[in-house]
Amino acid sequence: MPYHVTREGQTYGPYTLEDLQRYVASGNVLLTDMAKSDDATEWIPVAQILNPGTIPPPVAATPAYGAPPPAVAYPVATSPYPDPPNLSWVLVLIIGICTCGLFFIIWDLVQVLWMRKVEPQTKAFPYFIGYAVCSFLNGGVSAGMSAAMASGHVPHTSPASALLSIAALVLVILYRFAMKNSLEQFYNTVEPVGLRLGPVMTFFFGGLYFQYHINRINQIKQATRYRGY
Repeated sequence: MPYHVTREGQTYGPYTLEDLQRYVASGNVLLTDMAKSDDATEWIPVAQILNPGTIPPPVAATPAYGAPPPAVAYPVATSPYPDPPNLSWVLVLIIGICTCGLFFIIWDLVQVLWMRKVEPQTKAFPYFIGYAVCSFLNGGVSAGMSAAMASGHVPHTSPASALLSIAALVLVILYRFAMKNSLEQFYNTVEPVGLRLGPVMTFFFGGLYFQYHINRINQIKQATRYRGY
């Protein structure tokens, strides 16, 4: 029977009973975390699922408005892998706007280089490099056309510019979804935190959306270090 675990208002899983037992034994899930099976209507502490009849501590009781997020779950602080880049997504947004989008590309590069360290076979890296090269070449073509217009010449529409723009668009979409797959694989197997990324947000916001979730993951890692995991 599959079970789901809730943390900070978000639901993770499904996990089998054996998964829950293993995660509790390793410290990745707390006995006071709230969980329920697919056919249950109420959230109950993990302790009651593993040991039916257990009376949970008062702090783990479920209030009338719904299940509260667990205090700290899924510790991943002891991982040998480097932490992901932890600049606030709000700062990434502000700096990106102030630099006319240039910082978004730079920060995407920071993210993908980190991803390559923890998962060397990720497809996100070659897709990003292709996207960056096409964008750079397209910028050069556009600059040349602008210089020609400034000198009084009326340049013809460049087929190369159109092809480069299309190639860059295709590659950035491939990069974002490859990055999504790599993040979900890493944070559901190597460092299991139950990460789920939406395809729509991935398509439109890419690195900014990834950074929002990366910030949350870093908060979990810092909290578990503070608690001595």
